[in-house]
Amino acid sequence: MSALTRLAATIEARKGADPDTSWTAKLLARGPEKAAEKFGEEAVEAIIEAVKGDRDRLTAEAADVLYHLLVMLAARNVTLDDVLGELERR
Repeated sequence: MSALTRLAATIEARKGADPDTSWTAKLLARGPEKAAEKFGEEAVEAIIEAVKGDRDRLTAEAADVLYHLLVMLAARNVTLDDVLGELERR
């Protein structure tokens, strides 16, 4: 199982968790709009690091982007497998 698959499973498991004890549960509790907003913020931060050329910072921001993408997808009940299936179809 890849790290991305494990992360997606963890996010899915946090859907019903207490928002006071889980950052992921807190994001999900705020709704899909907030999850999308946070994804956008992280994407912009990754773009900035890509322009700056700092490989380590870009790597860290890219990890944040992937995490927040998965949270946003989970907020709309879209799974990683749904996305991977779409990629396969292309």
